[in-house]
Amino acid sequence: MYAIVKTKREPSAEIATTNIPKIKRNQVLVKAKAASICGTDIHIWDWNEWAQERVKKIPLTLGHEFCGEVVDVGMDVASIEIGDFVSAETHIVDGICYQCQTDRMHICRNLQILGVDVDGVFAEYVVLPERNAWKNDPKLNIGIASIQEPLGNAVQSVLPRDNIEDIAGKSVAVLGCGPIGLMAIAVVKALSASKVIATAGGLNEVRMNLAKVMGADLVLSAKEDGKKIPQIILDETGGRGVDVALEMSGAPMALKQAFDILTPGGRVSLLGLFDNPVKMDINNALIFKATKVFGISGRRMFQTWSQVKGLLANSEFRDKIASIITHTLTMKDVEKGIDLIKSKRAAKIVLLPKW
Repeated sequence: MYAIVKTKREPSAEIATTNIPKIKRNQVLVKAKAASICGTDIHIWDWNEWAQERVKKIPLTLGHEFCGEVVDVGMDVASIEIGDFVSAETHIVDGICYQCQTDRMHICRNLQILGVDVDGVFAEYVVLPERNAWKNDPKLNIGIASIQEPLGNAVQSVLPRDNIEDIAGKSVAVLGCGPIGLMAIAVVKALSASKVIATAGGLNEVRMNLAKVMGADLVLSAKEDGKKIPQIILDETGGRGVDVALEMSGAPMALKQAFDILTPGGRVSLLGLFDNPVKMDINNALIFKATKVFGISGRRMFQTWSQVKGLLANSEFRDKIASIITHTLTMKDVEKGIDLIKSKRAAKIVLLPKW
């Protein structure tokens, strides 16, 4: 089969011919229908400092967001059948550690991630543990089916406690309009937030326009509005500040702004990853404000997936999520897709298994 493989510890990857993987007793074999490019894939492609430290397995098939049809199942598989249309929960867990046994599999102590620790999904065929194969509605669009994993990140950021009342009727700021930030805007609007304010890095017109499509009431540019953002948001909320801030960018300035614009007693969810350690005024940002802070790592298995399924049952929400897919390319054009994202001409890119 064909696959996009990182063969050297240097920038880029290549289309390689490799063997179709063999499944174990508790695994399924999936023929890919669509995959999508994530920022993590770009980091590994570029072989940045994070990738150099994080990725141990070379050669490595890239990719972790995808959907496909099950074509074979191991003899111990009970819940998945040949012909099922599935997407991948990308966190492969041991099932026996303290976290797994206390309903926190998404932060398993021995976690492995598709396309990072084990071979990923930019391939014709993909092996998944039975547990990691999420059965989709057969009618679900393959593009949307392939981006449910990052959509789950957005849902977990919005609802870390399953408490919809935490959002309904509340003011929310989404700092960072990458694909997951855009998805988060759509989620909070679907959950009846009263006002949604989004901030985008630089002058990314594609993502700023999509933020409006997702339902943001106000979209601010970090480049144009910069240091004025906290005051603008305070003015927009009558001086009160937002009830919920979702930091989705990994930018130190946005992190500071998340706490500056938060109303006392409000909640911050942190999903963005930072290149370096950051300094914070803990006294004023957290202690005196009685701030509730949630670190967001992946999706809960599988509560978040059920929430995603419920949201996608709404046609208006589905249409919004579909609009984040700005380009559909073939696997052989993966480098073109990466260039489109890096040059700020795209949001989410779906790859079809044509080689």
